[in-house]
Amino acid sequence: MLPALFLLLCALAAPHIALSAGGDRPLAAVPPMGWNDWAHYQCHFTAETILSNARALVDTGLRAKGYNTVTIDDCWMKKDRDEHGNLQVDPERFPHGMKPVAQAVHALGLKFGIYEDAGYETCGRFAGSGEPDGGGRDHFLQDTKLFASWGVDYLKLDGCNVYVPNGESKVAAYRKAYKAQSAALKRAGRPIVFSESAPAYFQGTPDWYDVLSWVGDYGQLWREGSDVATFHAKEPDRPRFHSVLWNYAYNLPLGRFQKPGNWNDADFIIGGDTGMSTAESRSQMALWSMMSAPLILSSEVGKLSPEAVSVLGNKAVIAIDQDPLGRMATLVRRNPSIDVLFKHLKGGSYAVAVLNRANTPSRIELSPADLGFRSDAECRLDARDLWSGAEQRAASTLQAEIDPHDTAIWSIHPAASCGSPSRTGTITMTAAGRHRDINGYALCLASGQVGACSGSPAETWTVTSEGALQSQGNCLDVADGKPATQPCSDSKLQHWRYNLTGELINASNGECLTAGATQNLTLESCGQNRLDQIWSLPN
Repeated sequence: MLPALFLLLCALAAPHIALSAGGDRPLAAVPPMGWNDWAHYQCHFTAETILSNARALVDTGLRAKGYNTVTIDDCWMKKDRDEHGNLQVDPERFPHGMKPVAQAVHALGLKFGIYEDAGYETCGRFAGSGEPDGGGRDHFLQDTKLFASWGVDYLKLDGCNVYVPNGESKVAAYRKAYKAQSAALKRAGRPIVFSESAPAYFQGTPDWYDVLSWVGDYGQLWREGSDVATFHAKEPDRPRFHSVLWNYAYNLPLGRFQKPGNWNDADFIIGGDTGMSTAESRSQMALWSMMSAPLILSSEVGKLSPEAVSVLGNKAVIAIDQDPLGRMATLVRRNPSIDVLFKHLKGGSYAVAVLNRANTPSRIELSPADLGFRSDAECRLDARDLWSGAEQRAASTLQAEIDPHDTAIWSIHPAASCGSPSRTGTITMTAAGRHRDINGYALCLASGQVGACSGSPAETWTVTSEGALQSQGNCLDVADGKPATQPCSDSKLQHWRYNLTGELINASNGECLTAGATQNLTLESCGQNRLDQIWSLPN
C-alpha cells in the first residue's frame, strides 16, 4: 500500500508532462524508451511494484539515459465496468486508484503509460475497450477520456477478443477498432503515444502485410509478432535468448514500414534479466538499436546488476537506436552462425554490428567494400567499438573475435575517398508459416533461386538508383520469360520496382518476382500479398 503522505507529496509535485515535441515534429519522433511490467511480472504486480521500478529507473541512472516512460500492462482493471460503463481499477492492486500512481510517476520525472485492448475483453479476460461480443457500442472515447484524466502519456492497445461481425473480415474489424482508438486519442486533450498490437494477430499470414500497411496511419509504434519470453519465478534461469533471436528475425525484414514517428516494435528488452547472459544482453541492445526498435525494459529494475545497468545504459549504443534518421539496418550478410548489419545514421556516420548466433567464438573481418563503400585502397574507416570505447583511426578493415551469442557494434566514419555507400546487402524473403529460428525463417536470393542463407558472394546484391539488382558483376534480368542473371545493360528487363508490400515488379512486363515451388525463380502476375512474392531489400 502506498503511504498517504507520499501520495500527497506526489500529487502536489507532479508536473504536466507533454509528449509533443513541438512544431511539426511528430509524436515519438525517435523510438520510445521506458519500462513495462509484463515480461517480468505478468499479472503479479501492485501499485508498489510499479512505483518501485519507477524509482529504480531514477536511482540506476537509466531514466537519465532515456528510459522515461513507465507503463502498466494487462490485469490492472476489474473484469466488469461500473453502472456508468466506466472501467474500474482493481482495488487490491491499486487501493488508492490509478491517478495517484500516475502522479507519483510524473513526480519522478517520468511519463505514465497504461494498457487496454481493442476487443471486448483483454488477453487476461478483463474489461476491454472494443465492441461487445455480438456487437454494440465500443468504449474507446469513454476510456480515453478516463486515461487523460489520470494523466496518461502512452497507451498500449492489445488485440485479443476483437469482435468480428458476420460478413466482415478480421482485418476490417481490427482496422475499425484501431482507427476508432486513434480518433479518440485525438480528442483526449493531451498528446498520448499510441502503441498498436494489431499486426501481431496476423503474423504468418498474408494479411500481416495489409495490417502493417495501415497501422502507421493511426499510431506511432506497433507490435508485429510473437511476445518475447517471459520470466517465471519457478524457473528463473530458463534460457530466453532464443526468443530474442526470433523477435529479431521477424522484425528485421520490415524496415520499409518504418520512419520517424512510425516504429516496428520487436517487444521488450529483457537483457539484464534472468535467463539472459551478459553477452546475450549486449546482443539484444545492439540488435534493437540497429533496428531503431523501441527500447522498453521489462525486468525488475532494482535487482539489475551493475554490469546489466552498464549494458542497458550504454549511451553510445542508445544513440544508435535514437538516431533521428530512423533507418533500420540492412542485413549485409548471413550465414548459419553470423549476421552482419549496416545502418545509416544522420550526418554521414554509420553503424555496423555483427551477431554471433553460434555456441562457439567467431572471428570476423569486414572491408569497406563489404559495407557498400567504394573498393579503393585509400578508403579507410575511423571506427569506435561501442562496448569497449576503443577507437581505430584510418582502419582498412573491422576485425573482432566475437563470443557465443554476443554482438560486436561499431560507429564508423568513412574517409572522403570512400564515397557514399551503395544499397548493398542480402535480398531475403520469409518462408511461409511460423518458424522459430532465423535459418528456417529467412531465405536468401542468389542467382536464379532462393534458399537457405549461406553467406556466399552470390547472395550480395546492390540496388542501383535505376532499380537494377546487381550481384557479382551481373544484373537480375528476364531471359526467355524467366528471371536470370545477365551482364548489366540499360534494358528495362533489368529494372525492378519495389513497393511497400514488398513486391519486386519487373518494369518491362509488370510481373512479380516469384519463388517457385522448387525455390527456383519465376515471373508471375502479382497477387494479393502472396508470400512467395514478398521480398526485403537493402535499405
